[in-house]
Amino acid sequence: MILVNNPGSWSHVYAPLRHAEWIGLTPTDLVFPFFMFIMGISTYISLRKYEFRFSRTAAMKILRRSVVIFAIGLGITWFSMLCQTWNSLSEQSLPFFARLGQSMWTFDHIRIPGVMQRLGICYGATALIALTMKHKHIPYLIATLLVGYFLLLVNGNGFEYNSSNLLSVVDRAVLGEVHMYKDNGIDPEGILSTIPSIAHVLIGFCVGRLMMRTKDIHAKIERLFLVGTVLTFSGFLLSYGCPISKKIWSPTFVLTTCGLGSTLLALLIWLIDVKGYQKPTRFFESFGVNPLFMYVAGGVLSILLNNLLFTYQRETISMHGFAYETILRPFFGDYFGSFLFAILFVGLIWCIGYILYKKKIYIKI
Repeated sequence: MILVNNPGSWSHVYAPLRHAEWIGLTPTDLVFPFFMFIMGISTYISLRKYEFRFSRTAAMKILRRSVVIFAIGLGITWFSMLCQTWNSLSEQSLPFFARLGQSMWTFDHIRIPGVMQRLGICYGATALIALTMKHKHIPYLIATLLVGYFLLLVNGNGFEYNSSNLLSVVDRAVLGEVHMYKDNGIDPEGILSTIPSIAHVLIGFCVGRLMMRTKDIHAKIERLFLVGTVLTFSGFLLSYGCPISKKIWSPTFVLTTCGLGSTLLALLIWLIDVKGYQKPTRFFESFGVNPLFMYVAGGVLSILLNNLLFTYQRETISMHGFAYETILRPFFGDYFGSFLFAILFVGLIWCIGYILYKKKIYIKI
């Protein structure tokens, strides 16, 4: 997610590092759903300490964590708008505090949905469902959510990439257009598309249950491969009637990405735990122990690099622009220079995470 969100130039991005424009699936489209899938597995593991029994203590902890994750996501958006507004007011000769006040007060047009916001809502919903519903009934709930959402799409222009789409209509009515992502009226983390997103995390929860109840590692891998194969082929097969689309989080997108996630997890368990190939994966451990912190750190640092301006050769340029336009692009070209910037950015975030990892500092919410 950090890699694909931080190219040197959005005009020069290799095709696999772009999201599908509307219908379809690219490698980049797998990153966010994989994160949600593994979050579902982690939710199962973390809730075992409560023996999956509802209690006031457990419910309050879940709600607090959900609210904090949502608030962090909203805070990142607010900080980005603060920086952009501050720079846009640079030519108005406003007093410092007047300029700061206008920059800080962006709540009348701040985008409310977002990646972290969706994670917070889906985690909270999944965890509460896991504590209040018999686990053998959760697959039926998943099916109900996905089928119900598909019926909404079919009867509400849900596959149209414009403002007539029911998802856009609901978001505009509830959130207001000024609080939405600007993409043909479609917000990819909007209200109705949260329904299949909850089903997505619930699938991860069920896969986590399947994993943890299977002791033999080879049997565990076989079951993960089986689940992955069934979900993936189901998603692709049903895509003839329900297109795969990340921007509306279509039911087939849920099935396909959860299937591919299960298959990849099985492959990693086989490579790392069975075959013992641990050295090639150690780079990712720094990200794995502090995933949300690393994502937030990447977002904040990206905002700073794009909004800290200075004068270079009589032109105003950001630190991001300086690194790409004057250093990477002249030597490595448009596309590879843009890709190299993203790689270096990931490396910088990794250094932060590695320091925390070596010091055994684990930032939890």
